[in-house]
Amino acid sequence: MDPDFWYQRWREGRIGFHQDQPLPLLLEHWPGLGLAPGSQVFVPLAGKSHDLAWLAAQGHRVLGVELSPLAVAQFFDEHALTPQVRDSRYGRHYRAGDIELICGDVFALDAQALSGCAAVYDRAALIALPPVLRCRYGGELHALLPAGCRGLLITLEYPQHEKHGPPFAVSEAEVRELYGRDWNVATLERRNILAQEPGFAGGGVSALDTVVYRLAKLGDDS
Repeated sequence: MDPDFWYQRWREGRIGFHQDQPLPLLLEHWPGLGLAPGSQVFVPLAGKSHDLAWLAAQGHRVLGVELSPLAVAQFFDEHALTPQVRDSRYGRHYRAGDIELICGDVFALDAQALSGCAAVYDRAALIALPPVLRCRYGGELHALLPAGCRGLLITLEYPQHEKHGPPFAVSEAEVRELYGRDWNVATLERRNILAQEPGFAGGGVSALDTVVYRLAKLGDDS
């Protein structure tokens, strides 16, 4: 998917994926991960999500990656934060308190960039990607996270032929194929949300579920 697609979405304000409050599923399931205070959380394709501020408020250090400079600027502006800025081979880093956003390509990260991450949170990254990039994302990017890393993955399931993505439908079978080699995958919840999503219902989608998975990265000897 061309980066210009996302740049244009942000310029035009076509960001229906953005929510004006932290995701209730995050609030419900995150405590079950049992992370230590101060743990670093990796948030790919972060946008300007309020989930970032919520995670920081729980005592975590947040490392988000976002392609759009406009999204990054809006996040700090809307939270009245003045970030320190520096550049690295990964992109331009914006940091304020316990929140750091890298404006750049998430696929440019390497194991060194992610070595301190004890957790990963994906609400809208996997489902934003077409199938070829989902293979890279799950099979290559997540493979860089250290053993013992834990996280939440939230997906959507609907008949893909009834609506063009993004967001794309990602089945449980695909999740287990993408992550099953390196991660323990547990399904925590499947919830029918079609009635709460008029854009899907009005577009002719006949069924829509959101699914929450708990991820645990296996060790080298697992």
